Amino acid sequence: MKTGQCIHILTILLLIVGFIQPVIAAENGTSDAATDFYNRGELLLQSKDYARAIEAFDQALASNITMIRQSDALLYTYTDKGYALIQLNNYTGAIQTIDQGLALYENDEMLWYNKGFALFKLGNYEDALMAYDKVLTINNQSVPALNNKGDTFFQMGRYQDAVDSYIRAKAIEPGNSYSVAGLEKAQRALATATLPVTTRNPTIVSTSLPIMTQKTPVSPTEVPTPLPKTTQTPLSLLPIVAALSITGLLSMVLIKKR
Repeated sequence: MKTGQCIHILTILLLIVGFIQPVIAAENGTSDAATDFYNRGELLLQSKDYARAIEAFDQALASNITMIRQSDALLYTYTDKGYALIQLNNYTGAIQTIDQGLALYENDEMLWYNKGFALFKLGNYEDALMAYDKVLTINNQSVPALNNKGDTFFQMGRYQDAVDSYIRAKAIEPGNSYSVAGLEKAQRALATATLPVTTRNPTIVSTSLPIMTQKTPVSPTEVPTPLPKTTQTPLSLLPIVAALSITGLLSMVLIKKR
């Protein structure tokens, strides 16, 4: 047998062995635990079982995150765990989780937005403004971030800044009712120099409020949900192994006929 033919056969066999090993592990029940916990967390989140969703996301993060890191699943784990904590009014815990996510995904718009929201709920208005500014650095067309900046300025008594922020939001999306209502409210406050109508530290809020709104005297804004459209499922490598095996056998048969 010629040297080139031997190298050809050896290459095919090495490829087959490389693929067979993970497939055998999968068939023996060694599934990806992080993926399973992540999928469970998403289902629990969709059913609004926030406490159990948080537990599932924690279990995913405590497992081998190699597979979920290769997709958006790891990002969603941090985003949606933060979302669940906010729904339970645990704003401090939400910020801690979001910061962990930002350490890996420093330019993720949703993480920065939710961090700003949680900071606002804790009354940390200056930090909330910085978080919303980061959102606008990533996406200068973010109407929700501009609306929430307006809300934050309003609570700080900075009515002209609130007006300017709502005007920017309205310019991007003229039909946005939240921007219109916020602008009218801020303009009235600016004209009469009235004080904000809510306390400086609104730590107790209704759990029915959507994550993407702030507690202000205007109607909730509508923004996209942070949940992924689909959940992640492990891939099977069996079709690839079968194809490579058939290719290797055919190659050897052809070589013998020569």
